[in-house]
Amino acid sequence: SAKGAIVVMEPSTGRILALQAYPDFDPNTVEAQWDTLKEDADSPLVNRATQGLYPPGSVFKIFTTLEYVHENSDYEDYSFDCNGKFTEGDSVIHCYKNKRHGQEDLIGSFADSCNSSFASLGLTLNPDSFTELCDSMLFNTSLPLRFESSKSSFSLDADADVSTVLETSIGQGKTLVTPMHMALVVSAIANDGVLMNPYLIDHTENYNGIVVDAYEPTEYGTLLSTEDASLMQTFMREVVEDGTGERLSGQSYTAAGKTGTAEFSTSSKASHAWFVGYAHREDKEDIAVAVIVEDSGSGSEYAVPIAKKIFDAYYQ
Repeated sequence: SAKGAIVVMEPSTGRILALQAYPDFDPNTVEAQWDTLKEDADSPLVNRATQGLYPPGSVFKIFTTLEYVHENSDYEDYSFDCNGKFTEGDSVIHCYKNKRHGQEDLIGSFADSCNSSFASLGLTLNPDSFTELCDSMLFNTSLPLRFESSKSSFSLDADADVSTVLETSIGQGKTLVTPMHMALVVSAIANDGVLMNPYLIDHTENYNGIVVDAYEPTEYGTLLSTEDASLMQTFMREVVEDGTGERLSGQSYTAAGKTGTAEFSTSSKASHAWFVGYAHREDKEDIAVAVIVEDSGSGSEYAVPIAKKIFDAYYQ
């Protein structure tokens, strides 16, 4: 059975509409099941949505792109000719299935998720400011949650070897993220840069139905400038209009996002499939999602259809 996690959130309020980890268990029978659950090799007791740490793969290109744009005011002139792989010294980075993307600008590299292009531009980045950017985007820090969650980790030393720099630029290497963290980042992007504190409970009422406590949206702070948020919105739209997220185009809602296909083991050919993004339609609040399917395959093939089901159900 599939393992993975889904987070669904309202970017404008921080309300978490769904938080699901697989495999799951029935909390009503947890006491009777405890010994079985505790011994289960699939770890159903770990909340993968908030505690699962995964290589982000190409969803990390959101951060690589922002760092490149910060360092290069002429980023619109960026150009890369992709022949399916990028070689620097002894290190080689391949595009997914060695696909040749040909001539790519920055937004095209992002939409097609061209590893070669991102590996190449990753070599030019300043590791200190890259680390600073990631730290400001909630890496290496506790998430603003009232319950147990893991810290995403990013590090890139100034003297890192070429192979590490290349891997890190495309979301491999030592970088790890939680699905919750990625949901918060895309929520901030959808909300013009402002992150709302995520919350799970709308209100509590007593047995007579009288509301005892109601929870109001509160602002966590600004994760990105409005310019950066607007740029990422444009780039993430392109993923759906003309890239790896095309299965989400042509709907009653407008979707945007980033796919990822993350390798997690040198011995396994399989990958974790990612999609992070959001959808918009005038008549409802936007929703942001993070979807990861463990050990499955490509994000466009396995995670995007799940995101589509969520968007379809919400907007129907």
